[in-house]
Amino acid sequence: MDPQAARTYILTRLRTELPVARTYHSLEHTLDVYASVVDIAEQEGVTGEGLTLLKIAALYHDCGFTVQDLDHELAGCGLVREKLPEFGFSAEQVERICDMIMSTRIPQTPRNKLARILCDADLDYLGRGDFERIGSTLFQEMRHYGVLSTERQWNELQVRFLERHKYFTATNKRSREPVKQQHLAKVKDWLLGNP
Repeated sequence: MDPQAARTYILTRLRTELPVARTYHSLEHTLDVYASVVDIAEQEGVTGEGLTLLKIAALYHDCGFTVQDLDHELAGCGLVREKLPEFGFSAEQVERICDMIMSTRIPQTPRNKLARILCDADLDYLGRGDFERIGSTLFQEMRHYGVLSTERQWNELQVRFLERHKYFTATNKRSREPVKQQHLAKVKDWLLGNP
């Protein structure tokens, strides 16, 4: 398998084909998830082929947005099944990658360690200092696509989402969950002060 060629292919495609209005589901998000996957995997002791497949899953997890808006995970898996064999990935490796990608669909449903790491990397920002900056890109994207229109609607959605979300790895439970709870409290405070 040639992970470098698979990486080059998808980064080029994301750079040129993602809609400009995808301010959150962007190349920057993909690279952020990739960096988080590498960090979490190291702390969780993942090496070898598992790490390689996890990195590719991170790079391809939102590639379906180059094809369609809804069910982008399914579209992404279609792309994975079409393209990764060209880079020497076996059918079994492709399915492991697709399983990880499908696990990121909300509500997240990871069935193994690699999928748990990808899910946590995908929403790593919820427990980081750049929560507000990254969240504002999602608000902008959702407003553009007509999902919501006001800051109040956005913050009500954030409260529901943060209350339901859970991290799956010991790493993120330890390092991200406490900060996520602080963000949740701040959003609730904002809602109380803005009836």
